[in-house]
Amino acid sequence: MKDMTVRTLITAAALLLLTASAMAQAPQLDPGEKLEKLQFPAVTMQLKGWTKFGNSHVYTLPVRAGQHLKISFATKSKFAFLAIFDLSKPDDEAFFGTDEDGMSFETTVKENTTWLLRPYYSKVSPRRGLGAPFSILIEPLAAAQQQPQKPAEAERPSLFPKAPAKPQ
Repeated sequence: MKDMTVRTLITAAALLLLTASAMAQAPQLDPGEKLEKLQFPAVTMQLKGWTKFGNSHVYTLPVRAGQHLKISFATKSKFAFLAIFDLSKPDDEAFFGTDEDGMSFETTVKENTTWLLRPYYSKVSPRRGLGAPFSILIEPLAAAQQQPQKPAEAERPSLFPKAPAKPQ
């Protein structure tokens, strides 16, 4: 009987953790937005769409530690932007935005997580029109190669101490 109670408690705790992590991964969508789940691409992936006052697509992209990638955003409008959020973080702050950080983002992922890619049309800017076309390019890159180190010369015994390094 005691063994059954322990099993029940362990199962309940596991289910609680699974639902808590699933809720942390669920993105908060604006009215009219449609969620599209992506898989990490083996080759370059291009997403095309239209921003319409929050009625556009938003994308989730699962990434793993060690993956190296570049995400580029292109649009003809000066009022359309891309924001990238980390869904595993509790804050609502984007860690990258094309309005401040430039039109492309290149990084090596540090931990397994899911990113939310949200193209949007700025509502605070004076503008004309109801939206803008955009293109997102997701490029998996080869891991950044480290510079090969020169093999250290074998130290030979010497009667004289080494000269100090010359400043350059």
